[in-house]
Amino acid sequence: MRSFTSDGPGRARSLLPIGGLLLVCLIWAVGWVRSDFQPGASSRWSLNPLIAQAALLGLFALAASVAAVVRRPAWPARDVFWRATLIGAGLFVVPAVLASIGKDRTGDGTRVALFSLTPLFAVIFEPYLGIDAGESVENRGGFLAAMTAIVGTFLVFPLDLPRSYGAAVVIFGVLFAAVSIAAANCAAVRVARQSASVLPFAILASGSAGVVLGIVGLAFRHHQTGGVPLDAWAVPSLFTFALLFWLMRRMNAVQMTTRFLIAPLMANLISLALIRPHVDIQSWIGLVMISGGSGWMVIAPVESRESNSISLGTR
Repeated sequence: MRSFTSDGPGRARSLLPIGGLLLVCLIWAVGWVRSDFQPGASSRWSLNPLIAQAALLGLFALAASVAAVVRRPAWPARDVFWRATLIGAGLFVVPAVLASIGKDRTGDGTRVALFSLTPLFAVIFEPYLGIDAGESVENRGGFLAAMTAIVGTFLVFPLDLPRSYGAAVVIFGVLFAAVSIAAANCAAVRVARQSASVLPFAILASGSAGVVLGIVGLAFRHHQTGGVPLDAWAVPSLFTFALLFWLMRRMNAVQMTTRFLIAPLMANLISLALIRPHVDIQSWIGLVMISGGSGWMVIAPVESRESNSISLGTR
């Protein structure tokens, strides 16, 4: 038996999460373009990357706590506390630490290319980690769409092969970060949908991640190079955290991890519109492949393995 979501208000509700995802990607893309066009921009507050990320997560956890005091949601069972902590580590701590360690050993293009593998890992993990054990789901054609987008990303951002053992270790570290984000995203969607409210989960995941990152950042502050300006741009960064937790109840993990494809795509398109550089045919083909692959993963029907039913991925 196959059923599809109906038109009208239901369809409008299904399009709203897609708009939220695109907004997250746009905020990321504008931030990257801004840093490219204003290299070395400074502000009154400049922190090392780990402490800056910890500060943002702490501010978000504080804002979510204020919202929880107002709304008074039911707090989850004790086991969710540990799961939220592990998910926070997978989503924020592991990627931030590994990215900080390998910042000077890999180029931005290589990191973008490697993180484009995140949706592919989500396609693999989601039937086992996402939703419920009795509701195993998968995006139709998700694996092929992910591979198409990955090939397109590698055409636009060629991967620099490691020339030393240290660079090879860093590349494997970035790959592990992509695996960590994909697995944590799958588990996060499951926890968020099983909870009566996403606020307690957001507070626990972001707050615990902020504490751990703060401790690590303080312990290794003398080994960190460069600084991250903490200015008005922190506001949209906090907004993206809120959107990501909001999307966890409305999108599957495969759809959410397409942000690692769509955000670089948007950044490239914005840069093309602003500076109008010459673009070779290989890069145009890559941009088209990223658009097609990521677009299909976002709008593809989701199929339940047990009931063999098909519905749109957004809820």
